[in-house]
Amino acid sequence: MEGFLINVLNGLSWGMLLFLISMGLTTVFGVMGVLNFAHGSLFMLGAYISMQLTRWISSFWLGLIFAPIIVAILAIIIERFLLRPVYGRDVSFQLLLTFGVMLFLDDGVRLIWGPAHHLVNPPDVLSGVFPVFDQTYPVYRLFLIAMGPAIGIILWAFFSYSRYGKIIRAAAMDREMAEIIGVRAPILFTAVFAFGAWLAGLGGALAAPHQSVGPAIGEHIIIESFIVVVIGGMGSFPGAFVGALILGLLGSFGATMAPNFQMALPYILLAIVLLTRPRGIFGEES
Repeated sequence: MEGFLINVLNGLSWGMLLFLISMGLTTVFGVMGVLNFAHGSLFMLGAYISMQLTRWISSFWLGLIFAPIIVAILAIIIERFLLRPVYGRDVSFQLLLTFGVMLFLDDGVRLIWGPAHHLVNPPDVLSGVFPVFDQTYPVYRLFLIAMGPAIGIILWAFFSYSRYGKIIRAAAMDREMAEIIGVRAPILFTAVFAFGAWLAGLGGALAAPHQSVGPAIGEHIIIESFIVVVIGGMGSFPGAFVGALILGLLGSFGATMAPNFQMALPYILLAIVLLTRPRGIFGEES
């Protein structure tokens, strides 16, 4: 029983991080139609910047606040000067461009922080353990489990009830009609791309005490995030949440029940979903 519960908690904690990253990815795709390969690198930057700010100012919370903002500012520069000139061209231009940005950011991280992995301690208030039957579980991971639904509810309220959230939803449903009624697409695209990057940076800052911070963490997270988005349905927010939970639990139980096949399980699940429901669990027919 204890082992089962620990696996569930591990799956939920990783799934909530995947949810944050996938939310940014699916928002950018839903509104802009851009599959951002550099999204994982923005997550990685959030982790590194949070780590560096925590070392400088000895405050995890300030690092958690400012790291996503810095990542969002960088995303504004990327969208304004790199992505915007290729809007309207073939999708391969955007894919190659974001892939090049990913390589540039990955090499930049190695140049600044080196190839070694770094450890970030959680804040004192979250550094303890919580008893789970005869075992203990890190309080910080429980914090991650609580943060995922909390942020999800805030985002749901923003997209459902705020004026700007409704504008983004309208643009995601029908971009041309949104432009006809006065929505300025360039400003909207920049804001959405920055918002997606902010979510990626927030996920990276939260992940820093959860796992070691190294140059490869972005490559791993972007693959799983794409799988989450495809499983849940491209552009679907509930789909991102459900897909992240499924993939998080699959990874946790796979590590203990089928360790030899753990790395293949997400791809097997992806293949099953594409064969049986190509648009994803919550995806709509185009």
